[in-house]
Amino acid sequence: MSRNKTALTGASVIEFLQAVEPERKLVEAQELDRLFRKATGYQPQMWGPSIVGYGRYHYRYATGREGEFLATGFTPRRARHSIYIMPGYQDYSAILARLGKHRLGKSCLYVNKLADIDLNVLAELIRAGIKDLNAIWPVQPE
Repeated sequence: MSRNKTALTGASVIEFLQAVEPERKLVEAQELDRLFRKATGYQPQMWGPSIVGYGRYHYRYATGREGEFLATGFTPRRARHSIYIMPGYQDYSAILARLGKHRLGKSCLYVNKLADIDLNVLAELIRAGIKDLNAIWPVQPE
C-alpha cells in the first residue's frame, strides 16, 4: 500500500515558524497560527517539512487506500501562503466570494498577503471545512 508523502513528523511548530522568511511572512505565519488555533481549538503539528496542521482524520477510500491526514492548516511560502481547507470538493463559493483576493486549487487556497483577505471570513471558511470534513471522516484534535 502506498503512503502519503505528507505525514505527521513531530517536529517543532514554533521552531519552524521562527525560521520563516522574509520577516513579513514570519509575522503573517504567526498570525495564521493564532487564527487557526482559535478557529479550530486544536494545537498545531508539523506535517512533512513545511505544513502546519490542525487536527487530523483517518480516511479509507472504496479502493481500500487509507491513511491519516491533516484536517486543515497552512504553509507559509515565500511568494504566497498555501491554506489547506479539507474537504476540497465541497462548494465554499459563497464564503470565498467574501474572502478577498485569492487563488484556488483543489484543497488549497493561495493568498499573497493577509492584508488581501478578510481574516474573519478565513476563520469562517476554516470552521466550515472542519465541520464538513468531520461529517465524512471524524476529525481528531491531534
